[in-house]
Amino acid sequence: MKKYTYTEKKDTRSGFGAGLHEAGKKNENVVALCADLVGSLKMDAFIKDFPERFTQVGIAEANMIGIAAGMTIGGKIPFTGTFANFSTGRVYDQIRQSVAYSNKNVKICASHAGLTLGEDGATHQILEDIGLMKMLPGMVVINPCDYNQTKAATVAIAEYEGPVYLRFGRPVIPVFTDPDQKFEIGKAWMVNEGTDVTIIATGHMVWKAIEAGEKLAELGIDAEIINIHTIKPLDDEAILKSVKKTGCVVTCEEHNKFGGLGESVSRLLVTELPTPQEFVAVNDSFGESGTPDQLMSKYGLDAVNIVEAVQKVIARKKS
Repeated sequence: MKKYTYTEKKDTRSGFGAGLHEAGKKNENVVALCADLVGSLKMDAFIKDFPERFTQVGIAEANMIGIAAGMTIGGKIPFTGTFANFSTGRVYDQIRQSVAYSNKNVKICASHAGLTLGEDGATHQILEDIGLMKMLPGMVVINPCDYNQTKAATVAIAEYEGPVYLRFGRPVIPVFTDPDQKFEIGKAWMVNEGTDVTIIATGHMVWKAIEAGEKLAELGIDAEIINIHTIKPLDDEAILKSVKKTGCVVTCEEHNKFGGLGESVSRLLVTELPTPQEFVAVNDSFGESGTPDQLMSKYGLDAVNIVEAVQKVIARKKS
């Protein structure tokens, strides 16, 4: 198992803020809109340097999406910012009609996604957003794993022509990817090569998968770990190549097991390469109030749960 270490922890939302600022410096057409959550979205640096390119719409998320769609007609590249729950569920009709259907160049940037929002509870902990967004024709869906990758993804989507959903989170987590990485939309990142099982993880679950890989190595299980930061378009080639080698797969996501990464992988495998698969995800449930660690443990999203899923899927492969 390849050894990954870190010297600091940062929140992925801060990676977004840093990436937005950098994208703004690179391209004067990059503009930002926020629904009264500037501090939470870490937009302060962008606003300080480019105040004329920022619009505070207040608690009016539907209007924010409409304004952003309109801005693209004049050649602007709008980045909208609010919590993931308000970025998707609250404004789904506006996104569908004004952004996706019209193929507008809007970047929908969503913080505080998943259970790790923590104490704010179930009403804010959206676990259905990946499913909602990936079903929209033409919508790119990205869920990076740490600060550095989120920063790189934010810069990359500014250069991509078309609608994008960028998902990130609130808690501080290990920073373990290259600060100078080149982010390629739709291209998986091989975290660790292995032969016994493929672990496919996204977002905060990538570090959990690394922790699980270390535990599995102690048990004599050689896990191949893949970071799927782009859920749509999915890197079919990387997944099929890995699963052909290992013969079984575990998918890991901080999302409902219905509609997320796991189902995208299942769709691919059932049509191309039927393979035993286990899902580490929230089991068709809303969340609740608690610390991120408490919630990840209660809802089965820890390294120990990944290890158990791997043992189960390997047993299925052998049967």
